[in-house]
Amino acid sequence: MKNSDRAELLERLEDYYDAVPRSAARAEDFGALTLFVRERAGMPYYARPARKGEGEAGAADVLRVRERQRELGVPEAFEWIAETTPWLRAAVEAAGLEVHEHPLMVLDGAGPAADDPRVRIVDPDDPVLPSATALLHLAFGDPGTAIGAAGAGELAAKIAELGDGPAEETGRRMRAGVTVLAAATENGVALCSGQHQPVGTVSEIVGVGTLPSRRREGMAYAVTAVLVADARARGVETIFLSAGDADVARMYGRLGFRTIGTALIAES
Repeated sequence: MKNSDRAELLERLEDYYDAVPRSAARAEDFGALTLFVRERAGMPYYARPARKGEGEAGAADVLRVRERQRELGVPEAFEWIAETTPWLRAAVEAAGLEVHEHPLMVLDGAGPAADDPRVRIVDPDDPVLPSATALLHLAFGDPGTAIGAAGAGELAAKIAELGDGPAEETGRRMRAGVTVLAAATENGVALCSGQHQPVGTVSEIVGVGTLPSRRREGMAYAVTAVLVADARARGVETIFLSAGDADVARMYGRLGFRTIGTALIAES
């Protein structure tokens, strides 16, 4: 890919990152930074470089945002693309946060065949939705690709702990057309799930996670394939994701994704 084409693609992803939170959050202006404050139930958002910000943010600007996040009672979190905002890492680190790198990957071609009978697109009223949303707390609480301890009992407990809120909010987003969820199910319970979030002709695949005790059965691969097929059917031209680590990136590489940059995340 030519440097100019890569730069254009990264700018398209920046526009997407700026648009996605606005369906459920308000944007607060901090000059070169924008803080998205969620106004509905769900996971808190983060601060990002402002799309029309002037100049570069320094450590003092990052500290101002962190103070506001503490005031709101939300995580002190920042997300950005290394290649488009190279100045932000130094400011974030100078403000006392550790920065984590994640491969930023874009799909080449149509994507893999979606042929696993366990996997389907889930409707907003599907009874599998509570387990599909709850299992992600277990999956990302025990990250990586190794088989873990959490199984059916832990999933049932997590569903009871979370109540109806996560499933209801995800269902609302599904009805609004801003979230599509796929799940691999067994006996009416989700064992792996993931989402894509379309905005125009761009969509990001997010939150693909497997119940730790059921990893290495190909379900994450299959869920991603179904999400890709759905996105293509909706006319999405650019499908991308951020891989958790190099092992996860290799799995997505087998699906046709290639690394085009680095997503950076810092959170207290």
